[in-house]
Amino acid sequence: MDFDLSDDQLALQEGSRRLLDDSSGPEQVRAHLASDAPYDTALWAAMVDQGWTAVAVPEERGGLGLGWVEATVLLEEIGRHTSPVPYAPQLLALEALVAHDGQAGLVEALIGGTATAAVAWSGRTDAVAVAGDGREVTLTGRLGPLEGAAAADAAVVVVPDGVFLVDLAALGRPGPEPAMDLTRSLSWLVLDDTPAVRLGDGDEAARLGALGALATSAELLGGAGRVLELATDYAKDRVQFGAPIGSFQAVKHRCADMLVDVEGMRSATWYAAWAASTGEPGWVLAASAAKVWGADASKRVMASGLQVHGGIGFTWEHDLHLFIKRAQFSQLDFGDASYHRSLLATGLRESVAAGIDVM
Repeated sequence: MDFDLSDDQLALQEGSRRLLDDSSGPEQVRAHLASDAPYDTALWAAMVDQGWTAVAVPEERGGLGLGWVEATVLLEEIGRHTSPVPYAPQLLALEALVAHDGQAGLVEALIGGTATAAVAWSGRTDAVAVAGDGREVTLTGRLGPLEGAAAADAAVVVVPDGVFLVDLAALGRPGPEPAMDLTRSLSWLVLDDTPAVRLGDGDEAARLGALGALATSAELLGGAGRVLELATDYAKDRVQFGAPIGSFQAVKHRCADMLVDVEGMRSATWYAAWAASTGEPGWVLAASAAKVWGADASKRVMASGLQVHGGIGFTWEHDLHLFIKRAQFSQLDFGDASYHRSLLATGLRESVAAGIDVM
C-alpha cells in the first residue's frame, strides 16, 4: 500500500505553502492582529482565486471535485501558518449545502468568496430546542464559540437533532467576543425562536461533526509540526554552558517526544482524510481517533516547545504564542479528546456486537 501523497497532492501542498509563506507569514499575521478585521481579506481573495473553497465540492456543483485528502493538505498548511481566515467553516458549510438544489445561489457565493459561512456545532442533545417537523423550523439555544460568525452571511447549525441553516445576513450577525486566539474571530450564536431551514437529519449531523473533527485535527497537525521545527531550530542555535542546548539529553528527549507525537498525529489524520474521501466503512471512527490524537498530542507538543524555548518563548515578540493559543481552541472545537473517546468506545462496541470489522 502506498502511504505517500500523489504527485498532484504534493504539488498542491507545495503551491499552498508558497502562497501562505508569501501572504501569511509572521509579519502578515501580526499586521492582521493589529487591524481588528474579522479575517485577512487579501489572503482570503488569493485562496478563493486558487480554488481552495471549491476543493471538496463536486464538479457538477461548480467545484473542483477533489476530496478531503486535498482539503486536509490545505488545512494543515493553514495550521502551520496560523492563517487568519475562516477556511474550515467554509468547507464544512459547503458540505452541508451542496446536496440541496434550493441553496445553489449560496453555494455559488461561498465558492466564489463573495459570502462566508460559520458552523455552530454541539454534541449535546439539549443544546438547541427545535420547533417544527418540516423544512421550516425555529431554533432556541446558545452555541459557540464559533469561528467567523461576526462577518458571516449564514450559519450552519449542527446538533444531534439535525443540520439547519440560519440567515445571519437577514437576522443580524453576532459580535466578536474577547479571545486569547487573536488569529480567529470568535462569537457566540444566540438563537431565540430564530427561523431556520432544515438541511439534514441526525445522520447528516454526525457526518458533518466527524468532518469537523478531521478539519480541526489537520490544523492541529500543521501547528504542531511547525512548533516542532521552531523548537529544534532553536535547540541547535541556542548556546548554554558553551554548547548548543540541543546537545543536552533532557532537550533531546523533549524534541524526540515531540517528533513521535507529530508523526502519530500525521498518521491518524491522513488515514482519516483518506477514509473520508473514499467512504471507507468506519471513517467516522477514524475521524474521532484523529481528533483524540490531535487534541492530546498537540498539548504535549506545545508545552514541550515552550520548555525548549525557555524565557523567549513566553514573550509576545516570539511567534510561539500564536500556535499555542490557536491550538487551545482547535483542541476543543468539534469535541475535545474525552468526547471523541466516548464516541470511539460506543462505535467500537456497536461494531463488535454487530460482527463488523472495525479495522
